[in-house]
Amino acid sequence: MQPAYRRVLIKLSGEGLMGDKSFGVDGNIVLNIAKQIKSIHSMGVGVCLVIGGGNIFRGAKEAASGMNRSVADQIGMMATVMNAMFLQDALQKQGLRVVVMSGLRIPQVCETYIYRRAIKNLGDGKVIIFAGGTGNPYFTTDTGAALRACEMGCDAILKSTQVDGVYDSDPKTNSMAKRFDEISFEEVVQKQLRVMDLTAITMAQENNISIVVFSQQSENSIVDAVCAKGKFTVIKNRG
Repeated sequence: MQPAYRRVLIKLSGEGLMGDKSFGVDGNIVLNIAKQIKSIHSMGVGVCLVIGGGNIFRGAKEAASGMNRSVADQIGMMATVMNAMFLQDALQKQGLRVVVMSGLRIPQVCETYIYRRAIKNLGDGKVIIFAGGTGNPYFTTDTGAALRACEMGCDAILKSTQVDGVYDSDPKTNSMAKRFDEISFEEVVQKQLRVMDLTAITMAQENNISIVVFSQQSENSIVDAVCAKGKFTVIKNRG
């Protein structure tokens, strides 16, 4: 299999780490992800990752129920650091050199994000896990992922979800929902498709970074997405 991209940012959902659990992390899922990342890295692909924190704490949900938004977002960002450390440990056990770089300053457990240091880490062949979002409240992990993908010069953002691409309506509630193999950024905005938040979509569009939406459910889904195999949707600029 040949990779379709030179450098990617893989956006994983926190919920995708739970497996059949109602909370926390399933070690088997993290191990599978780590093995796939090793396979991708061995192909010569530069790998960055961003992981949500929804398996531990959902800041947006708590803010909607009345919690102070800034506090809720800060807790959510710390949850992403916890997930990043889980994955870092699994990747290191696969023999990869890995660094967690956080938008929040937590020097006891990970590096603070510095642009030039991140670029050097990638150039040295390390896998980077970006945690702590942007370090600021009111920004989603999608926006943080798009920002880091732009800064690192990634060719694509690979976004794992619970479904195998972008649909014109929710396939979980509409059996007639249509999946797109390819769709433009403009169409995503016009059709109000809930792929990533508007800020993230705009950043990817302006920096010509394709977004590949795929399901994390299959055993080799991340490798397949990097190699443009299987079912997925590509969001890209047209013309």
